[in-house]
Amino acid sequence: MKLWGGRFTRTTDHLMEDFHSSISFDQRLYKEDIAGSIAHARMLAAVGLITPAEGETIIKGLEEIRADIAAGRVTFDVGAEDIHMNIEKLLTERIGAAGKKLHTARSRNDQVALDLRLYLKEEIPAVKQLLASLQQVLVDLAAQHLDTVMPGYTHLQKAQPVTLAHHLLAYFEMFHRDQQRLEGCLARVDVMPLGAGALAGTTLPIDREMVARELGFREISANSLDAVADRDFVVEFLAAASLIMMHLSRLAEEIILWSSEEFGFIELDDAYSTGSSMMPQKKNPDVAELVRGKTGRVYGHLIGMLTVLKGLPLAYNKDLQEDKEALFDALDTVKGCLMVFAPMLKTARFRVERMQAGASSGFAAATDVAEYLVRKGLPFREAHAVVGALVLHCLQEGRDFQDLSLAEWQSFSPLFAEDIYTCLPAEACVNGRNLPGGPAPAAVTQAIERARKFLGGLF
Repeated sequence: MKLWGGRFTRTTDHLMEDFHSSISFDQRLYKEDIAGSIAHARMLAAVGLITPAEGETIIKGLEEIRADIAAGRVTFDVGAEDIHMNIEKLLTERIGAAGKKLHTARSRNDQVALDLRLYLKEEIPAVKQLLASLQQVLVDLAAQHLDTVMPGYTHLQKAQPVTLAHHLLAYFEMFHRDQQRLEGCLARVDVMPLGAGALAGTTLPIDREMVARELGFREISANSLDAVADRDFVVEFLAAASLIMMHLSRLAEEIILWSSEEFGFIELDDAYSTGSSMMPQKKNPDVAELVRGKTGRVYGHLIGMLTVLKGLPLAYNKDLQEDKEALFDALDTVKGCLMVFAPMLKTARFRVERMQAGASSGFAAATDVAEYLVRKGLPFREAHAVVGALVLHCLQEGRDFQDLSLAEWQSFSPLFAEDIYTCLPAEACVNGRNLPGGPAPAAVTQAIERARKFLGGLF
């Protein structure tokens, strides 16, 4: 007999049994489910809905079940459908009638909402720590490459020189925003739904605040309908996870480009590369490629969950069972990517000489030349036109700025003087941009100090 089977006259079809059951994936929530049940049992005893002796028996039984599951001594029953009913069934088998009292004033609807929130309260800080570890790698590498000049790009075309440190810290900022989003998500996860029952609470004299204190929740839910129907916190985490993956994927794409022979900016360690089964010379950036590919997987979970929720009436509907596989897989994917990305980046070798050569070619100093004319009093639009004509001339002649004589410079504008040559080196272009948020080593040093202060509050 099912725990809910009192009004049914036929057993569940075996196809329905397999289709309906969630124990294959929600068994992951066993610790959260048992923690919630222990807090619930303590509250039931405190308000007199069960005796203190029954409460102690229930709690002892739950603790033993938790130990047995952790040790792999429990085989879950598909017929019991989910982790909640599996644990209740095990408990009743072990302690008898007292086990049947545990579900007093509780529904699986508010129970699963509780379990998911407890689970995310543990997992979000774990993701934040993995993010912080990657951010630490970025900061450490930036400190090593304050003076490593490289080309900056727009439209994947050489634009202006920057430093590798500045480039890496751009990703630090992306992950910093991810940290803030996760922190905000965690605040909204930290709401205790137990006591909402199936949808309308209970007539029994429960103490929701006591359960919230027992479980470490900041507050209790304000509306019983919303408490059991809400999965905004799942969507919000999936959205934050999608942004983390997007940022990882952008960095992965750059690593893939940089490791190509055409760029040659980086060489990945052999431990984080693979070869070809046919081509002996190949060294492939598979970690970066897999991260790039797995990003779509996490996006899919976000869109899937939004689609599940978009047409649901209040309150609980079985559609919400789809939340767990999406959440679990997104979590596993993000954590797995972060775990491997940090050491891949940490062990990579940056080819400074190739970066320097790239920054010194392709008219990367063109904007600096225009700003040189602006400092001499020429309006920027006119300066832009002068330098554009200079670039065209050099392209037609197959020459670079450094190849031009002063007379040639002055044939385009009499404002050019001998000091124009001091503006052309890539290092001069970078050092001249010493403004907050800029790529000059002095500005980047300040950014590194701010980053380290932030990370110091996380570790």
